[in-house]
Amino acid sequence: MFMRIAKAYAALTDEESRKNWEEFGNPDGPQATSFGIALPAWIVDQKNSILVLLVYGLAFMVILPVVVGSWWYRSIRYSGDQILIRTTQIYTYFVYKTRNMDMKRLIMVLAGASEFDPQYNKDATSRPADNTQIPQLIREIGGINLKKNEPPLTCPYSLKARVLLLTHLARMKVPEALEEDQQFILKKSPALLQEMINVICQLIIMARSREEREFRAPSLGSLENCMKLSQMTVQGLQQFKSPLLQLPHIEEDNLRRVSNHKKYKIKSIQDLVSLKGSDRRNLLHFLEDKKYDEVMAVLGSFPYVTMDIKPQVLDDEDSNNITVGSLVTVLVTLTRQTMAEVFEKEQSICAAEEQPAEDGQGDVNKIKSKGWQQKNKGTKKASKSKKKKPLKKKPLPPSLQPPKQQKQKQANGEVVVKEEEEEISDKGSESEEEETNRDSQSEKDDGSDRDSDREQDEKQNKDDEAEWQELQQSIQRKERALLETKSKITHPVYSLFFPEKAKCGRQDCSGPVQRKNKNGGGYILQIGRSRC
Repeated sequence: MFMRIAKAYAALTDEESRKNWEEFGNPDGPQATSFGIALPAWIVDQKNSILVLLVYGLAFMVILPVVVGSWWYRSIRYSGDQILIRTTQIYTYFVYKTRNMDMKRLIMVLAGASEFDPQYNKDATSRPADNTQIPQLIREIGGINLKKNEPPLTCPYSLKARVLLLTHLARMKVPEALEEDQQFILKKSPALLQEMINVICQLIIMARSREEREFRAPSLGSLENCMKLSQMTVQGLQQFKSPLLQLPHIEEDNLRRVSNHKKYKIKSIQDLVSLKGSDRRNLLHFLEDKKYDEVMAVLGSFPYVTMDIKPQVLDDEDSNNITVGSLVTVLVTLTRQTMAEVFEKEQSICAAEEQPAEDGQGDVNKIKSKGWQQKNKGTKKASKSKKKKPLKKKPLPPSLQPPKQQKQKQANGEVVVKEEEEEISDKGSESEEEETNRDSQSEKDDGSDRDSDREQDEKQNKDDEAEWQELQQSIQRKERALLETKSKITHPVYSLFFPEKAKCGRQDCSGPVQRKNKNGGGYILQIGRSRC
């Protein structure tokens, strides 16, 4: 009690103690704080000490290591793109083995992924009905070699995945029991094809970095076929089929009316878009207005990609000058637009060009309308009626001149001398003015040269700063690309036969999302790469 009274007295009388009291709540200054944790009484009780230790040991020594170990061994099987590492190894082996992969071989390798094997993926299922339904589909498709023994490409799960992929590309109906399996395979296919593209690119980089002749790089045809197969899988279309079948309400019967038309030779979607509105409507006259509007909406959403290439030599004064032995960096810029945007611009440009052409035709018609008038013949007569110019007489020498003229010259001699003196003075003043003008002009030229030199220096400094900023930005982009994971969902795509819900392998990722088209017919798929 006495200590508290003393501290209170110090806080009232001493300024430092008062400041400590106001800041820290104690006249002596900051003090150590203590916290207490409330626990149930039975945990602290000495009778239950052994039981508490057993519970803690079971939780931290058994359950926690088992949970962490199971999670670790599951995650170590997958890569950063949520693809099984075994699948990546299979793709690497077969891509290196077959340098030039055609479409048939590519589908065979794609179906050999371990994601379709029930042993490695619980979502993949095998049913007893597959033994009867799969051989029936093989006979309907035809062209599948079953005698070749090349595991895992000839395993039952791989054969099933290959058959279901081929039926999807051929737009064939499958039994209801296999529809779920087909949708599962199609959902996984875009991510697997992207992994195959990554494998091909890595092998190409390895082949260029090594100088060994035995290490062969995959061909660019294999890479192109992978990209084509990704589009074919999304649209459910075979390689040799017409691209117009991607549009709604256009089937094999209607396709003949479009592609075999006498007036319009339509072989691609771009040919159809480039037609005039009236010609396009006449070509698709077999469609109703509502269906025609749906076709036009889908047609305008198709991509139109332009590529801009800029080769340059970095860290060089003249980056556009490429010499022998220099390291060339190629900057490629891809610009994606829709068909509707591109051809609207072209139509507006064509309309603007047609208007002056019509005006020019009107002027020509005006000139032609005067053709009935008789031609003027005055041009020929004018040359005849020209008068001859009078000849100038040469002045005679003073000895031969008449005496009257000589007297007049003598009388006017003084005037002539004065005029000559004035002319000489005028010439002198003019020469002085010319010299001053020349000096001022030379000074102006020197000033303009200095200004031009300054402008050139400023331009060079600006160019150097721009190049330096570009280098810094490129380095920052590379660092961000290494550290950050970007979403690979790119753009919405209209699809007729792709599954309604396409998700990537991760449970917490929605992956490519597919929305039902409001206009009816098909789906709008957020296609791209299904990496989160």
